[in-house]
Amino acid sequence: MSGAFASSGIRAAFSYCVQQVRNYDYHHYLCLLELPANMRKAAFALRAFNVETARAMDVASDPKIGLMRLLWWQEAIDNIFANKLIEHPTAQALASVISEHTISKSWLKRSVEARINDARREVTDIPETVEELEKYAEDTVSTLLYTTLQAGGIRSTAADHAASHIGKASGLLLLLKSLPYHASRNFMFSYIPSEVAAKHGLLVQQGGRSEICLDSREGLRDAVFEIASVANAHLQKAREFAGTVPAEACPVLLPAVPAQLTLDSLSRVQFDVFDPRLTRGILGIPPLWFQLKLKWHSWRGKY
Repeated sequence: MSGAFASSGIRAAFSYCVQQVRNYDYHHYLCLLELPANMRKAAFALRAFNVETARAMDVASDPKIGLMRLLWWQEAIDNIFANKLIEHPTAQALASVISEHTISKSWLKRSVEARINDARREVTDIPETVEELEKYAEDTVSTLLYTTLQAGGIRSTAADHAASHIGKASGLLLLLKSLPYHASRNFMFSYIPSEVAAKHGLLVQQGGRSEICLDSREGLRDAVFEIASVANAHLQKAREFAGTVPAEACPVLLPAVPAQLTLDSLSRVQFDVFDPRLTRGILGIPPLWFQLKLKWHSWRGKY
């Protein structure tokens, strides 16, 4: 009975993970459906873990509570690798994956620590360079692709390099796409580096502090374009490895497709992140068109 109960509990935990990804990261949910059946459980558990940590600050009524959730996840990773039972469905699914596959603890820890450091930033603590944003994207998004490749037993330097660039591109574009949301919470443009803001007339001094000023909508579009161009360069670099990436890794790298579609949508609205067309459908395009694009790349073994 105890074994059957445990099995039932694990199934429920994985079902919970799938639902979390479907609810809060729908375009990547569709990407994961293109994975081989033997890789999906691990991929959904890892992506759900990302959903939990990415939303920790957003769902908290107090930033201190959000930070506590992230610190809890930091400790939870240690407990999972120490084979300690945790009463949380995502943690249980993650523990099941880790017990069956070789997953690097360091990648999971790095992801949470990056979000903890970000949560501790002050509103006026503006990154200085685009490289700082790239590192954050690497730590939070590329690591997710690395661990998914590990769970699939895929050992390929070319795939890892491609995953690094796709993660950086996806992370940068996510930050750009979420700028209007951050604006509603009064800390939006802390994700525009000071060097970029200064170049486009968005940086002003207030009380001895550097702050972002939005008097120039054109300047904001130019700043978004500059960061989006860096993301585009990463996607191009990722595709340079396509000839040496093993076929079994290509489904894991499908997040390059929504990243490209986000770039295309930004381009159509002249990089105005406040344009309402960006919120329509999936990443600004009709859902059917998104799914056809994804299916086409998956069928061709491309990313």
